[in-house]
Amino acid sequence: MNEFLIALRSLIALTLLTGVAYPLLVTGLGQLANAEAVQGSLIKRGEQVVGSRWLAQPFQQAGYFWPRPSAGDYATVASGASNKGPTSKDLLDKIKARKADLLKAHLLPADAFVPPELLMASGSGLDPELSPAAVQFQVPRVAHARGLQPQELAALIQSATKGPQLGLLGAPRVNVLELNMALLQLEQRKFSLKQGHQHESQQ
Repeated sequence: MNEFLIALRSLIALTLLTGVAYPLLVTGLGQLANAEAVQGSLIKRGEQVVGSRWLAQPFQQAGYFWPRPSAGDYATVASGASNKGPTSKDLLDKIKARKADLLKAHLLPADAFVPPELLMASGSGLDPELSPAAVQFQVPRVAHARGLQPQELAALIQSATKGPQLGLLGAPRVNVLELNMALLQLEQRKFSLKQGHQHESQQ
């Protein structure tokens, strides 16, 4: 009986320590160090949460920049790779279909180059970033859909491009969700300026 009580007390103590105290301590320290990251690095448009900086979203409209493909349809629960090897016919067929869709959407010939990261899903299926080259590839489509100049989008991409971490690790990259939010802000500024000019001309 004594051994049972000792084991029960140990179980309760360890449960409280590892299941309650430790998570609360780590969360509290995280809130002090970087509250934004602890809360999921959420991106807001006004008061509305539109997503997380670390999770790709399935933008499909022509007027938005598109992320990498996802083997799990961008679902966080089913995230991951397809685990299909380079000799898989199903994988090769998917890549061919993705390339055909991209060439059609961008009005390009069949032999045009398409950045590989737009054809193949990442290991997580939720990679939120693209290389600047993969984003630049989409500029003509986005510019045409929104009636913007390619130079405007090029400037937007340049300001959204992040260099290697610590100047050494990784390659330049662009967060697709952040870029699309900046795109909407650019349109809003242009609309506000247009409205202002129209108001002045009517006076």
